[in-house]
Amino acid sequence: MPLNIDLQQILLHWMNLAILTGGLYFLLYQPVKKFMEEREEHYRSLDEEAAAKLAQAEQVRAEYQAKLDGADEEIRQARAKAQQSAQQSAQALLDQAQAQAKQIVAHARADAEHSREQVLKESQRELRRLATAATKKLAFQADPFDQFLDLAEGGDKHEDS
Repeated sequence: MPLNIDLQQILLHWMNLAILTGGLYFLLYQPVKKFMEEREEHYRSLDEEAAAKLAQAEQVRAEYQAKLDGADEEIRQARAKAQQSAQQSAQALLDQAQAQAKQIVAHARADAEHSREQVLKESQRELRRLATAATKKLAFQADPFDQFLDLAEGGDKHEDS
């Protein structure tokens, strides 16, 4: 054969290559491929579980956010009720204070009126007493001319004695 090529040797090498390729295919490639597919499936399932857990966590977060919003609304309403209650209490206290102030003013006016009446009665008594005393003095006193004459005559009596 030219160039020292043996056809039988080439066929044997091709056959060895085919057997080696087939053996490696069945012994190494398929198990590795199967392992890679299982691994890929495992990671895919982990990814799906993670996505499901993430979706669930997002749903739980949305529920808690809704609850927080509801709680905020309840707090706002409670605060508004408390503020309204405080305003009502303050208004009630203010009304009560105004009523007490009116009572105090009315009582003070009544006391002032009573004091005024007492002062008037006392002054009228005093005026009556003064008028009575003046009347007594005037009634028991004689005419000023008669008094002059009595004094003039009495002066002579005093001189004689």
